[in-house]
Amino acid sequence: MKPSTRKKSTRLRLLRLGTRGSPLARTQSEWVARRLGELQPGLRVELVIIRTSGDRFSTQINSGLKPPDPYGGDAALSAKGETARSEDGGPLAAANVKAMFVKEIESALLKGKVDLAVHSSKDLPADLAPGLCIAAYPERELPFDVFLGQEGAVRWTGLRRGAVIGTASLRRGLQLAQFRPDLRFVPIRGNVHTRVRKMRAGEADGVILAAAGLRRLGLEDLIQEVLSPEVVVPAPGQGALAVEAASERTDILAFLSRLDHGPTRIAVETERALMHKVGGGCATPLGAFAALDGDRLFLRVFGSDPKGLRPLRLSGRSGLSAAERDFMVDDLAGRLLKGIKV
Repeated sequence: MKPSTRKKSTRLRLLRLGTRGSPLARTQSEWVARRLGELQPGLRVELVIIRTSGDRFSTQINSGLKPPDPYGGDAALSAKGETARSEDGGPLAAANVKAMFVKEIESALLKGKVDLAVHSSKDLPADLAPGLCIAAYPERELPFDVFLGQEGAVRWTGLRRGAVIGTASLRRGLQLAQFRPDLRFVPIRGNVHTRVRKMRAGEADGVILAAAGLRRLGLEDLIQEVLSPEVVVPAPGQGALAVEAASERTDILAFLSRLDHGPTRIAVETERALMHKVGGGCATPLGAFAALDGDRLFLRVFGSDPKGLRPLRLSGRSGLSAAERDFMVDDLAGRLLKGIKV
């Protein structure tokens, strides 16, 4: 639901923007800061770097602590779906991976230590902390996943039998395995540069990443193939930024609403509504992609049981009103949960 901005905005002079310290998080936050400065010349936007539980856990992994393989260990993901636990796998997922990367930032918002925060929408848990809301969804970047391969590889479908694809996402691996059951899917973790380096060092014949992150980092030249949602349904909210703020700060909400892109809000809120109904972000590999076509909304969904034994693809259409979208989401969520028997 779009936050209320009925109170007239006062002129703001300084905004403290909370963000994680990763290169992508900083790039995204700096982009929002520039946009806010354009909306009000003279406004100071100060980036406040917040280290989250997820960041600390990631540092442990990079130091040698290896989480369980989301594809079931050395066997990797097979056509039979003999796979693992969740979207991102391992102890991170068991502790709700999404919340681990946002809870300290949300705490800073609620305590008034920062005035707003910028997230990748796909990394937000289904439920925000009480007292917070999404003040703006700027216009969405390309929301799809992409394939990056070794030099000479052009399309993922042309890879040799038994080729290795690096992705820590069970959602991606399960969907690609439906089209190429002969491929092996193994987890490759780290930031974008680290994953590309590992792939080129021979750990995989290719990797699957989100297009939006590559484009925001200026690395779109690395993209060899964009995967259509008919092949890989993106994660809910993928490609969209979410600007979060305290619900009681109506002055800030009124200002931030100028960044809001209506069609992006409708699409992302529909995807997140489905995630909420299904319980995504926990043990259910889930994809959801909504697209507007005039006065109609099309929603494409992928889901599976945690072990990948019952993958299911569904789609639906609705009008743009909240009631029509809710009806479609309820229908698809019910059919999905029944089909994958979670």
